[in-house]
Amino acid sequence: MTAFEPKSLRSYSQEDVQKILQLAIARQSDDQNKEFSYEQILEIASELEISPDCLNLAERDWLAQQSEGQQRIAFDVYRRGKFKKRLGNYAIVNGFFMVVDLIGGGGISWSLYILLFCGLALGLDVWNTFQTKGEEYEMAFQKWNRKHQIKKTINTVINKWFKALQI
Repeated sequence: MTAFEPKSLRSYSQEDVQKILQLAIARQSDDQNKEFSYEQILEIASELEISPDCLNLAERDWLAQQSEGQQRIAFDVYRRGKFKKRLGNYAIVNGFFMVVDLIGGGGISWSLYILLFCGLALGLDVWNTFQTKGEEYEMAFQKWNRKHQIKKTINTVINKWFKALQI
């Protein structure tokens, strides 16, 4: 498409339309934090000839994506927390061995081998913790998510059971 084509002859892909409309909505709103009501979204959708059913399905998909995004953030925070704990354990244990080696032998000798060996394992742990793409990450996320959902379900059942006993 060139800038000199008549407006009626211009055509855009669906992806281009989405981007153009997203930019137009962002520019129209003076306040970037302005929120739209569901009725306003429904009105915009009807002007674009989008059915209310299709809009409801899109909203449900969007909510699911938001929920999964929040779960992934929680999973990443969990993984970093576990890594910090392991890093602290590494520092304490290896510090202890270095002090024992220093006191017992008058210098640091054998404790360096332990330090390096454990450091290799820690380096691999760093790689696994901060790698947020790929099949291994997805498998770890799915495993964590299943455990998280099971805990949530068990807590719900136990809370309902306790509420029933209190009545």
